[in-house]
Amino acid sequence: MIEKAFQGSKGYWIWIACLLAVIAVGGWCYAQQFTHGLGVTGMSRDVSWGLYISQFTFLVGVAAGGLMLVLPYYLHNYKAFGRITILGEFMAIAAVVMCLMFIIADLGQPMRAFNVILHPSPQSIMFWDMIVLNGYLALNLLCGWAILHSEYKGVKYANWVKPFIYLSIPWAVSIHTVTAFLYAGLPGRDYWLTAIMAPRFLASAFAAGPALLLIIALVLERNTLFRVGQMAKDKLVTIITYAAIINFFFLACEFFVAYYSQYPSKMYTKDYLFFGLERDGLIFNNLVPYMQASVVIGVIGIALILMARSRKSDLLLGVSCAMIFLSLWIDKGLGMVLGGFVPNPFGQVTQYYPTIIELGITAAVWATGGLILTILYKVAISVKLEKGL
Repeated sequence: MIEKAFQGSKGYWIWIACLLAVIAVGGWCYAQQFTHGLGVTGMSRDVSWGLYISQFTFLVGVAAGGLMLVLPYYLHNYKAFGRITILGEFMAIAAVVMCLMFIIADLGQPMRAFNVILHPSPQSIMFWDMIVLNGYLALNLLCGWAILHSEYKGVKYANWVKPFIYLSIPWAVSIHTVTAFLYAGLPGRDYWLTAIMAPRFLASAFAAGPALLLIIALVLERNTLFRVGQMAKDKLVTIITYAAIINFFFLACEFFVAYYSQYPSKMYTKDYLFFGLERDGLIFNNLVPYMQASVVIGVIGIALILMARSRKSDLLLGVSCAMIFLSLWIDKGLGMVLGGFVPNPFGQVTQYYPTIIELGITAAVWATGGLILTILYKVAISVKLEKGL
């Protein structure tokens, strides 16, 4: 089946070339970081996790979001998701690969990753994060490819695949739960020290993952003969809407706890993220425009997605999903991680700004994910169109 990835239009190959160009530039940036160390990044003693780990955190949610397709289709026999479930599984593969790449980038020296295997520490949450991420990647590779190969052969997938499909459902929840525990288990960081960290992560995941998938599905419908189906789109809209609303509800709960109780350290971080924090006559507010935009864009996106559903407008649907996705990316891809470091446990403020090297590496990882997704989707769509599925 993989040979189908080498058959495409001129536009397809231009897209591949653009992704490879971004990867090449990012490769040069990574070579600079590998040579000179993490000193070329904007990270510091006070902000030891920056753009790499924030992107990792967000993408774990994108990977877990595939659960919203797998669970209804395989457990509840919801046939409307029959055409796109494989797309959700393949999106999870690309997202997890990107997660692992961002971890490697953050380590500075990639050989350090082997310390988790050579010197395992089961008492560490990071050890379990390594287990669940690699396990989820293996499960999606195994299930996704086995099912697609069965469709290619025109037969039902083998019974031995079913246990792995069912295992992938709780595993999807585990990857984001364990990632949330990485943050919630650090008592020195008040912003992360909350019992609803894992539920908040899962709510955002179940909105961001399906939103990205729906955007991709609309692009595929516009450029290929592949059709998702109106029922599937309507159900995805329902999932995205409820999950996004729940995510904002959890955010509101965090604000209530911080400001009603007047708990200082809880207030300081939210002040820094959303309103600006004053220290010694100086205002620190480099993330305020982004975090305020995240809330505004998210609320507008929820309103538009409901309007798009009533009007059956694919254009409006794509715009609303993009707004919700962007809102959640800002919230988790910037504010969630950086907010835990600023201010530090001593109340000091060290603002973080990513360098060109970090931005180049980040762009390259996203381009790599896009390349993986493009190849997998090219194979999957070609098989489905060829077999009339």
